[in-house]
Amino acid sequence: MAELDIRGQLTLIELAKRTNNKELLTIAEVLNQDNEFIQDAVWVEANDITSHVYTRRASLPTGSWRRINEGVAEESSSTIQVREPIGILEAFSKVDCFLVDNAPNPVQFRTNEDMAFVEGLGQNMVEKCFYGNIATDPEQINGLSIRGAYNTIADANVWAAGGTESDLASIWIIQWGANKVHLVYPRGSQSMGVKRTDLGRTVAYDSSYNPYMAYWSNFVVNIGLVIRDDRNVQRIVNIETAGSSNIFDDDLLIKALNHMPGRGAGASIYMNETMLSQMDIRAKDKSNVDWQPGEAFGAPVTLFKGHVVRKVDQLLTTETAIT
Repeated sequence: MAELDIRGQLTLIELAKRTNNKELLTIAEVLNQDNEFIQDAVWVEANDITSHVYTRRASLPTGSWRRINEGVAEESSSTIQVREPIGILEAFSKVDCFLVDNAPNPVQFRTNEDMAFVEGLGQNMVEKCFYGNIATDPEQINGLSIRGAYNTIADANVWAAGGTESDLASIWIIQWGANKVHLVYPRGSQSMGVKRTDLGRTVAYDSSYNPYMAYWSNFVVNIGLVIRDDRNVQRIVNIETAGSSNIFDDDLLIKALNHMPGRGAGASIYMNETMLSQMDIRAKDKSNVDWQPGEAFGAPVTLFKGHVVRKVDQLLTTETAIT
């Protein structure tokens, strides 16, 4: 099988390796196993604590054709400044000391409980990267689907498959990079992804405010989503999740990739299980150079025109039609 070239960018695992924190590395690896979106996401330290400010190019000078002995008008480029908020997702775990202390392996008992929190927060984090909406939940981040560049079929970065019901799905194509699309964590922080803090034994209270001893853990996610060029993300929408019409069409995928800078160089493709099954079935019935077997992180993957295809369970099969 072809070996996928994993880009040397600052993914969650790479950042975790640089923190000298074995627990953080373990959590990062768990997230990678259960959320394939995280395997590719590039993380950048923000230039602020609660937000990240960056500049986008709005226009370019075009020059003027001139005649001999005639001048040309002065020009300049224009830019806009964007501030992306960093959201805080947090949870506490408490386990009665009696249960932990009497378990055959107390450390493993706590670890198993804590990993459930890591999995839950990780899924929440990925889901909000696609569907978060500050307008309805100000404490969240704006996900991809809520942004103006990707929520109407009139936009050049949106490709419609033709479905009209409420059982629809989307496919996302993303070019990750420090100057493309990336996640951010607060300035000066070493917390990327889910950070766990063991708070040890302390008093907890039941519903009647009666005290008992418990082991506590705190979990925090700090995350922001930055898109420096709208073309670095493409969305294929209105794909039917059942039936035989308006389902996955690789022609739309080709068009979306060609619309991206560099014809989609380095882009990854994200879809849910239903879309991945439609894609694999279509690939099974084709024999051409667009579909190749591949391998990433020691596991087989689907490749389309050299782009890795990732499964993301947080992508819905119940989206309403985008118009």
